[in-house]
Amino acid sequence: MTVDELTALVLADLAAACEPPAPAHPWCAGAVVLAGVGDDIVLHEAAGHALRYAAWDERAEEPVELPPHRWLPARRDTVFDLASVTKLFTAIVAVQQTERGVIDLDTEVAYYLPEFGAAGKQEVTVRQLLTHTSGLPAELPFHASPEGPQRLRLLWEQRPLTPPGEVFRYSDPNLITLGLLLERVTGTRLDRLVADGVTGPLGMTSTRFNPPAGWRHRIAATEDQRRPWGRLDRGMVHGEVHDENAHALGGIAGHAGLFADAADLGRLCRALLSGGAGVLRPQSVALMTADHGTPGHPRGLGFDLDQPSFMGALAGPRTVGHTGFTGTGVVLDHDSGAWVVLLANSVHPVRTRRSGHGPRPSVATHVARYAAG
Repeated sequence: MTVDELTALVLADLAAACEPPAPAHPWCAGAVVLAGVGDDIVLHEAAGHALRYAAWDERAEEPVELPPHRWLPARRDTVFDLASVTKLFTAIVAVQQTERGVIDLDTEVAYYLPEFGAAGKQEVTVRQLLTHTSGLPAELPFHASPEGPQRLRLLWEQRPLTPPGEVFRYSDPNLITLGLLLERVTGTRLDRLVADGVTGPLGMTSTRFNPPAGWRHRIAATEDQRRPWGRLDRGMVHGEVHDENAHALGGIAGHAGLFADAADLGRLCRALLSGGAGVLRPQSVALMTADHGTPGHPRGLGFDLDQPSFMGALAGPRTVGHTGFTGTGVVLDHDSGAWVVLLANSVHPVRTRRSGHGPRPSVATHVARYAAG
């Protein structure tokens, strides 16, 4: 497969995701794909719109479009709300702290964060937070709790649903907890830890929590969060974090909150595939991408492993990645050296309009076939 053939296939997938033939609904309003093999970038394309809709009409079950002159096209440098791809950055910071001897993966979380040890969580370890085997629930409604320190009582008082280490349950509170733990042991806020440990060393200048107002014209809009379908009365979210709990926690949390463009995530992919250059030691990358999961649920430290549902033909025992609820995702294959960044605003204008993984698996499959020659 040539680069031109790869580009044509990916652009067709993006067109189908953004502007499918009627009566199908779009999977996203806009998307950006960046892909490469090793240090070489082979594809960087954008399609659709970063901003197209003003609202969601619940009665008509239709989006309300802005006037066309106010639409913002998706560009290669569009910044997206990464949602749960943020978890990878929190995981990297955690492993950096293990390199420095500040934390140990198999030490109980309560040793570092005593408040967490209440309600039967004394035996939960740092590793179990990273592998989603802590027993914590998938979500906790921080956004519905009073402001201030009382919000975290939800976490301190939550009992494990299952014994620690026995059951995989993907859980935002795991990475929220890990972010709080990192702040406690380092005395540094999580956004600074990410900037000093990851984005700064890699020159990721378009990646940060709580982007400034001056970035808004570059940022893809997400969702109309008005009630009753939204959890908060925020209207169309544009330039602020989409995740309600991250928003309630000030926009800086271990599970969500980062914004980035595709080029920056490409820098991270290349660094990890080259052994962690500038960020982690090679043995730490190997540790993060090894299987620490439970039977039937392979998990790295913060990473998904071998998931064809969004990795397509790139999936394999040495393929890692992560997706974000807003439509974002990365995939890295340590065997072929191929990597894919796909950023989309699939919740624009509302989350209930999209379904499935959209173009993620097909784009990854095209890149896998290109890498295979």
